[in-house]
Amino acid sequence: MPFAVYVLGLAVFAQGTSEFMLSGLVHDMAADFGVSLQAVGSLTSAFALGMVVGAPLVAVLSLRLPRRRALLAFLVTFLLAHVVGALTHSFDVLFVTRVVAALANAGFLAVGLSTAAAMAGPGAKGRATSVLLSGVTLACVAGVPLGALAGEFWGWRSAFWGVALISAPAVLAILWSVPVTPADPGAPGVRRELRALRGPRLILTLVLGALVNGATFCSFTYLTPVITGVTGLGAGWVPAALALFGTGSFLGVNLAGRLADTRPGRVLAVGGAALTAGWLVLALTAGNPVVALALVFVQGALSFGVGSTLITQALYGASGAPTLSGGFATAALNVGAVAGPVLGGLALAAGLGLRAPLVVSAVLVATALLVGGVGRVTLGREGAAVRSGAVESGRANVQM
Repeated sequence: MPFAVYVLGLAVFAQGTSEFMLSGLVHDMAADFGVSLQAVGSLTSAFALGMVVGAPLVAVLSLRLPRRRALLAFLVTFLLAHVVGALTHSFDVLFVTRVVAALANAGFLAVGLSTAAAMAGPGAKGRATSVLLSGVTLACVAGVPLGALAGEFWGWRSAFWGVALISAPAVLAILWSVPVTPADPGAPGVRRELRALRGPRLILTLVLGALVNGATFCSFTYLTPVITGVTGLGAGWVPAALALFGTGSFLGVNLAGRLADTRPGRVLAVGGAALTAGWLVLALTAGNPVVALALVFVQGALSFGVGSTLITQALYGASGAPTLSGGFATAALNVGAVAGPVLGGLALAAGLGLRAPLVVSAVLVATALLVGGVGRVTLGREGAAVRSGAVESGRANVQM
């Protein structure tokens, strides 16, 4: 695997830390700004919404730009948004900075996925995807818990400064290691790439990615209240729980990266069923600290293992759209990241208890399994009908 792919993973580490770190800072931020937990949770949704809108949009805008220039522009914008976020005392300004950072993150990830896949070569998109997403999981292991600790000792703003500081060496590393390549004048245009994204199998894969990621964000966003309010552990255990989720995620995404290129169907079927059961069991046993912490680890592994495999399948399914495929895969995952915290927040607001987001996550993954099964059957029948029609046409031509 080219070294530049790992450099892109370093930048994704900084961005993943930003995307996930609010789960360990919600109480402090709510107290500082005088808003509700649900309002702070909306910052996660705002970030994801920015990525939903930004991923395909900025991918289109950067279609003719050299990849290194686009990556640097997105990463510098991301860094500056966190500096402003760390300085502001207005919740509205902070909200805007989260959207801007998300747009930059979306552009970077969309271009980064395509760049990594191109550098890795054919047949290794799963491994390249796992390297980039390892940056996200390492953020859960190290960045997010450290952000939570920093927030506990020095306030939530220190976590934002930390993300900005991590992003700075990533900018320098990209300048040093990502090769300078001019924009390809022969690359497919926007219309041609959009046509390549209309295939029913690809659309089905993107829908499944949105559902699975929605389940992940639904529970992860409100993991802190579960650990402190249901499991009964003190606030000091929150960084440990986040680290467990991140460690599981890191192992899951790397194991899936080894299988996604060769046995994706088995990963999705087995992993999806286990993921559904895991969220339900965690909801039922969250009051037991040992079981709850063990399941946090397992669910992290399953969530990112299944999710990264779906991203890989989207990249393989859209080979005719080398730039926009990464953007639309990113957008689809973040549709789920928008909906997940909203659904979890609605369940909490309805008075269903702190375990409710875990149940919502189970329902979302179960829906993905159902939609995936129905979709495969439908597409299989359509494919058989097309093949049958082609055979009959061929026979008719022979008889003529």
